[in-house]
Amino acid sequence: MTRRIYHSIARTLFAPVALAALFLAGPSAAQSLALEAAEQADQEAPPAPALPVVKPGEVPEGSVGGMGDINIYPRRIVLDRRQRVASVGLYNKMPVEGEYEISVTDMLMTDSGRIIPFNNLPADADTSRVKTASDMLRWSPRRVLLLGSEAQTVRVMARPPADLPDGEYRAHFTVVSVPADDESLSIEDALGDEARTAGKVGVTIRPRFGISIPVIVRIGETTLDVGLKDFALVEGEAGPQVALTITRAGTRSAYGDLVITVAGEDKPLVVARGIGVYPEIDFRTLRLAVNPEFDLARLHSGMSVVATFVDDDVAPGETLARQTFVVP
Repeated sequence: MTRRIYHSIARTLFAPVALAALFLAGPSAAQSLALEAAEQADQEAPPAPALPVVKPGEVPEGSVGGMGDINIYPRRIVLDRRQRVASVGLYNKMPVEGEYEISVTDMLMTDSGRIIPFNNLPADADTSRVKTASDMLRWSPRRVLLLGSEAQTVRVMARPPADLPDGEYRAHFTVVSVPADDESLSIEDALGDEARTAGKVGVTIRPRFGISIPVIVRIGETTLDVGLKDFALVEGEAGPQVALTITRAGTRSAYGDLVITVAGEDKPLVVARGIGVYPEIDFRTLRLAVNPEFDLARLHSGMSVVATFVDDDVAPGETLARQTFVVP
C-alpha cells in the first residue's frame, strides 16, 4: 500500500508588534486594538477568487445542484488565516423567480458518508470530534430573491480567533428555498365549512428544498494519511457495485477522486469524483456503481484491480493512496 502524508501551514496575519501592544495595554485598550487588528486584517486579506462567468440561465461546470431549482458554485470552500474571504455563486436555473434563505450550520459526517445537521442528530450521535466553524464565519446577504435565470454572489468571511489551536474546522453553507405565497386552496379549504364544523383537520404541505456545501477553515499545520481496504463486488438495487473503504488519519479531511482499473482493460471499473472523508471519522465505506462502459463479463475471480485515490485539495493530482486487490 502506498501512503503519503502531507502538511499544510497557514500563515498568520497578526504582526508581533500588534501582539505586544495587546499585552501592554489595559483591557479596554486591548479590546480596541484587537478590533482594529481584525479590521486591518480584513482589509489586507487577499480578495476572494473570481467566480466563472456564465450566460444567464447557465451554471458553471462543477457546480452543485439539488432537487430544487438552485445551483451553488463552488463545491466546497477552503479558508485559512491568509485566505479568509470566499465568494459563492447562487444560480437560479429556472425561468421563474425564487427566494432563498442562506445560513451556516454545523453538521456531522457518519462512516457511511451521510451528512447530518446538528439539530437533527440521532440520540446516540457523537459530535465530540467535530471542530465547528459556524461561530467564526460571517456571510452576506442572508436572504435573496432571484429572478428567473438570475445569479447572485454571496460573500463568506472567516474570522478565526488568534489563539485558535491548529486543526481543521468546518461548517456548511446552506441555501434553502422559501415557498412562494400559495393562493390556491388548502386541504382545509377544499373540505368546506361543513367539514371544518365537524372538526376535520386540513393540512397544507409546502416542500422546502435545500442544498449545502462545506466551508473548511484550516489553522496552522494539518496532516493527512489515507488508505484503501475491503474491496468487494456486490449487487446493488440498480445493478453491480463495488464496495470499498477509505481510511483516514491525521487532522485534515481527505478529498479527491477514486479510480479503479483492471490490467489490460481500456475502461476503468469505477470512477468516482469529489469523495470526502471528514476528520470526525476514521474511515468511510463506499458503495460505487460500476462504470457502464466496463464489460463485467471480462472480470473474473483471481484478477487484480488497482484502486487509486487522487488528491483534489491541498496537492491536486497527487496520489494519496493506491492499493492492489484480488477479485474474490
